[in-house]
Order: sequence, then structure tokens, then C-alpha cells
Amino acid sequence: MEHLVKTDALSGDVWNNFCDALKRAGEQVLRADAPDDPLTRAEGFRYLSRLTRIALEMQVEAGSPEFPSFMVPSHETAKIGADNPDNFYQVALISGEYEYRVSGNRGDIQNINFSTKRGGYDTNGKLVLSGLIEAKHMHFEPDGSFELILSKHERPGNWLRLTADTSQLLVRQYLPRRREQTPARISIARIDPTHASPAALDPTRFEKQLVNAANFVGNTARMFGDWAHSYVAKVNTLPPADQALCQSVGGDPNIFYYHAYWKLGEHEALVIRVPRIPECDYWNFVIQNYWMESLDFRYFNVCVNKETATYDADGGVTIVVAARDPGVPNWIHTAGHELGTMCFRWIGASEHVHPVTEVVAVNTLKKQEA
Repeated sequence: MEHLVKTDALSGDVWNNFCDALKRAGEQVLRADAPDDPLTRAEGFRYLSRLTRIALEMQVEAGSPEFPSFMVPSHETAKIGADNPDNFYQVALISGEYEYRVSGNRGDIQNINFSTKRGGYDTNGKLVLSGLIEAKHMHFEPDGSFELILSKHERPGNWLRLTADTSQLLVRQYLPRRREQTPARISIARIDPTHASPAALDPTRFEKQLVNAANFVGNTARMFGDWAHSYVAKVNTLPPADQALCQSVGGDPNIFYYHAYWKLGEHEALVIRVPRIPECDYWNFVIQNYWMESLDFRYFNVCVNKETATYDADGGVTIVVAARDPGVPNWIHTAGHELGTMCFRWIGASEHVHPVTEVVAVNTLKKQEA
């Protein structure tokens, strides 16, 4: 009982402080530099509710490095920082103090990578790479099964380095035809745990986890709100992003990113032309709302990639963003939005061919295709 008396759980302050922090996070939706139309505001508050779900799942439910488990930080109804609809993301909170075994079966998924990170959106707002291994450099059994060891010291076989301050493992699975593909089955377990199962809930640890969850919501909303605002000056263009900044918050080191802002009238279309496609593992384009959430890819075609695109006769690709179908290939649906952010990615590309953009009247595209 003495231990409990020292916590905020008895007084209720642990919950009050959590709720107060979430209330402060709402200031990011109301900031003066953000759009104030009803749709963007409503999506902003829904975004905070989604971040809260992600944070609680990550920090509270899956927040034990001693008994880690994978959770999905971006999916159909909860999204962070220009999520890629063609990715299946998994995160496990871990510690460099321990060693872990990741095991599973890749199925028909060819492109998977595993990266260890330092930091976190709940602490310093960074996710700095400490180790990376890709499927093409791993050994898989004929049936697709595999094991991967995470430790400070090198092990034979598939191995990923941990550092003393490693805080999480991030898995990216690329599903370019996501409606036809099933993600690989992957699990994680600590090697040689002291106990076979977790102890009962520790009130002091729970307080810290709840604080971390609230910090995650506020820090994430602020950081990507800053990013979105910085893109407004680049409306309807796709310049290269600050690659170092992208990497500092968890970006894939094999990706070259383009981020920008789009805004279109009802009868306008944004035409994005990539004059040639270099040798690459993958490329992808996706549009998002102002809060950098991909638009609802369950019901609308909001992204296109290396495998799903229709290519031009000269080997390049033309993508068209518009509110209604202009009758041309690679149409990206704005799904009821008049503005938002967007992202183009080269992954493992031999060179980075920059996209060229132009805003045109939708009906001129129909005339060209007629």
C-alpha cells in the first residue's frame, strides 16, 4: 500500500493530467496557420482521436520492452506523417538492455525491412536509425520462414544491431497490390526472459506510460502540423523534401522523399509528370489531407505505384489529381477535399528524377484523350 500512496493513481491526477495534455494538443488544430474550413477542422480533431488510439496502443498496451509485441501505428483508420497506403507498418517497443528474436513467414511479400530506432515521438520527437536489415540481404527457408536476432553483439545468420539506447523496432512491408496481398506473419519475443509472463500492472510504470502517450499525441500533432504549414508555400509543386529531416523522424534510408501542398478548384486538375522511371525497387505517389493522413484508400484511389501505374509511351508516367474522373490513366481521387498535402517516394532508385507539375482545367484533359 505504501507504494500505491506515492502514485497519482489514487488521487486521480494521473488521469486528469492525461486529459489536460490531450486538451492542449487541440491547440494544434486551432493554430492560426492551419486551414479553418469545417472539413479540415473536423479531420484535425478526428486526427487527434486517432493519435490517441495509436499512443495508447503503443505506449500502454504494447509498452513493455521485457514482453514486447507488435502493434500497427498506421493503418486504414489511424495514420501518422504521410503514411504510405502500400506499406504495412509494425512497431515494437524494445530496449538495448535485452536481446530479441523476431520470427515469421514472409508469404508472398518480397520487400520487407527491419530497422531499430533511437528516441521516440513521445520523448525527443526523433526516431534515429541505429540498425537496418532488408529482406534481400536475409536468409529465408524455402517455405518463407525466417528468424532474426536483435542484439548488441553480432550473431550468425540474420542479425540486427541494437545499441544501448535503442527504443523500438520498426517493420515496413511493401504491398504494392495491397488489395490482393496478405502481410507477412511476424512476431517478436525477448530471448531468455527472467520471468515467463509479465507481472501485474505496476501503477508507477502505468503513470509513465500514460504520460508518454499524451506526449506522443501532442508532439506528433505539433511536428507534422509544422511540416504541413511549411509546404503551403510550395502549392501544387513537388520539390525534394529535406532528406535529413525525414530521416531524423524515422524515414526509410532507402527512400528519397518529395513533400508538398496541393489545392485545387472543382474544375481543376494537378498533372504530375515524371519524364522517366529509373531503375528502382519501388516508387509511390499519394495524396493526403492537411494533417498528412493519406486519404481514405479503402474507398478511393488516392495513390499509385510502380506496379499499379499505367506508363506513358516514352516510359515515363503521368499522374492526374482531380475531384472527378477525367477519363485518363492514373487518376488520383481528391475524395471530397479541396486541399491537402502529398508525397512522392523513390525507393532504392539509381537516380532521383524530379516530378514536374502543372495545374490545368479538367475538361482540357478530356479533350486531349478524346
